Amino acid sequence: MQAKLEQIYDELKKKLESAKTSHEINNIKSAFVGKKSQISSLLVQMKDLPKEQRPEFGKLVNVVKSKILAKIKVALEVVESSQKDGKLDLTMPARRSVLGRLHPLTIVSRQIEDVFISMGFEISSYGEVEDEYHNFDALNTPADHSSRNITDTFYTKGGKLLRSQTSTEQIRVMENFKPPIKIISLGRCYRKDSPDASHSPVFHQVEALVVSQHTSFTDLKDTLQMFAEKMFGQDVNSRFRPHFFPFTEPSGEIDISCVACGGKGCPVCKNSGWLEMGGCGMVDPNVLDNVGIDSEKYTGFAFGLGIDRITMLKYKIPDIRMLFENDLEFLRQF
Repeated sequence: MQAKLEQIYDELKKKLESAKTSHEINNIKSAFVGKKSQISSLLVQMKDLPKEQRPEFGKLVNVVKSKILAKIKVALEVVESSQKDGKLDLTMPARRSVLGRLHPLTIVSRQIEDVFISMGFEISSYGEVEDEYHNFDALNTPADHSSRNITDTFYTKGGKLLRSQTSTEQIRVMENFKPPIKIISLGRCYRKDSPDASHSPVFHQVEALVVSQHTSFTDLKDTLQMFAEKMFGQDVNSRFRPHFFPFTEPSGEIDISCVACGGKGCPVCKNSGWLEMGGCGMVDPNVLDNVGIDSEKYTGFAFGLGIDRITMLKYKIPDIRMLFENDLEFLRQF
């Protein structure tokens, strides 16, 4: 056994003499002390020896293994030292190049854009910093409405604020374009919510606005149902519940049948079979009049949906905070 171990050590020395790079040395290390090496094979065979021979056998093998590791360490230090002296080892393998990926919110936002473009909508974008008029006044929001409080909205100097909804885009578009109008706007919104599994002070919305002489609530329902089918599949159903928003009348909220259980009831939908998607309604006549559109001649509908919510449903993400934590292991899944 001693002769066998000396033979292995002599072979190692010859291999190391011809090795010029740390890559080659590490390959030699794997061959001599790796899982499939002779040293490992000998240690496995030790269990077949009589108990009284095992200690001595194991000692011999481990002594040679230690000598091998020490020899390899010295060889690596020599190579690394030569590289530090300014010598470039062109035989070293290149670092692996890792390609970037789109964020799941970006993926879903682009899918949403494609769906609405296929339905004849145009994309509009203004900005995230607004004034009170466009964020509240023009949207028929009362002066004493709770959403205007500094506890709900992020105000900046000079009477500006970070928009709390993409509905501001409605006003911007209607101020600058005459009906017919058919647009969507996607982007970040800001509210002073405490972060938890379903709330974030920064979130994403898609807003839609349609104004024409013949727009009806039926058009609104059909548009949202078609969107739900294109995003989640033909089997998804939708329902509308009465609600109140200052800028729409009548107003409602849209739910879709749970995409996790098909409407049967599960923890995702809290056993209700339904998932809330967002708010909607017919544009309030006061809003149309505020921007100079004749509310006697034109009608319109609008809705706002949470892109974060849609993303969580599509990818079964349990916590909205995962979308903003920049966890590379999480983001590499998409």
